[in-house]
Amino acid sequence: MQTPTGTEEFAVIGAGSWGTTLANLLAEKGHRVLLWCYESDLAERMQQTRVNDTYLPGHTLSENLSYGTDLQQAVQGKKLLLFVSPSQVTRQVLQQALPQIDPQALIVCASKGIENDSLLLMSQVFEELLPSALHRQLGFLSGPSFAKEVIQGMPTAVVAAARDLQVAEQIQAVFSTKTFRVYTHDDIVGVELGGAMKNVIALAAGVADGLGFGHNSRAALITRGLAEMTRLGLKLGGAPETFAGLTGMGDLVLTCTGDLSRNRSVGIELGKGRTLDEILGGMQMVAEGVKTTLSAYQLAQKLGVEVPIIEQMYQILYQNKDPRQAVSDLMLRDLKAEAVRDD
Repeated sequence: MQTPTGTEEFAVIGAGSWGTTLANLLAEKGHRVLLWCYESDLAERMQQTRVNDTYLPGHTLSENLSYGTDLQQAVQGKKLLLFVSPSQVTRQVLQQALPQIDPQALIVCASKGIENDSLLLMSQVFEELLPSALHRQLGFLSGPSFAKEVIQGMPTAVVAAARDLQVAEQIQAVFSTKTFRVYTHDDIVGVELGGAMKNVIALAAGVADGLGFGHNSRAALITRGLAEMTRLGLKLGGAPETFAGLTGMGDLVLTCTGDLSRNRSVGIELGKGRTLDEILGGMQMVAEGVKTTLSAYQLAQKLGVEVPIIEQMYQILYQNKDPRQAVSDLMLRDLKAEAVRDD
């Protein structure tokens, strides 16, 4: 396998479908990019064939991409680091990379989820581990974006969020192409929570599809799921308008309706009566919503936020509740107004 030359400007940490797609996007813009891969055999095959046959088969990758499996070597001296590892291992990956991160590096996270046990968003994990001097160079990339469609050049719009608007604008400039439009935002909490919780609601939408329900059911789940996402987001300090945007409603609609959604696919199989172990045993890719359901439910309980859809998904996934009973319990809750106003 090729040894990185040290001339790479950027490193992308995580060679799943999304990490590979974003690495390729940067490479096609002319940047020298090192794609770090956990699986050494996959890295070797990508070097030989320029195809990620496990997570993104059928797509030839840019010649500006190189591949490596040594994490500290991968991040050393890079101007930009993009972390795209599954959310539940992001802490471990960042801890290993930390000693070699350049103090001037722009650090971007495109992972979506809420960490189990700690119940922290990815931004909180990064800020907990990174030296305070690096916090202002930290940004988050999120939005409605299936990797397969992005690498095919289909028009896509996402959001770069950072506390410092100049950092968000830097990320915007680096990633924007004629088919990949990046907007800026300063509401990191809202952007992150939308990206995490939409996966849980997509599981529920999939369950409804698997049970044979129709468009009415899906519309209700999306809309009431948005209400739960917003309630929890506001409690954490997010801005209400964020949840009506790309990383809220946009990502929610995509993940709840798209055939490429891994989380919706898991939900469909649950609705058909398969067990979670059976479903996950046959998957190569990660369905983030399964573990995020546990975190989101526990976080909502901790904060005293009502999240009935998430609660039912928690009971289906972790207490073996029958999906039809879960739907019945949702429909038979106490009747109430759709929105409760403070004034």
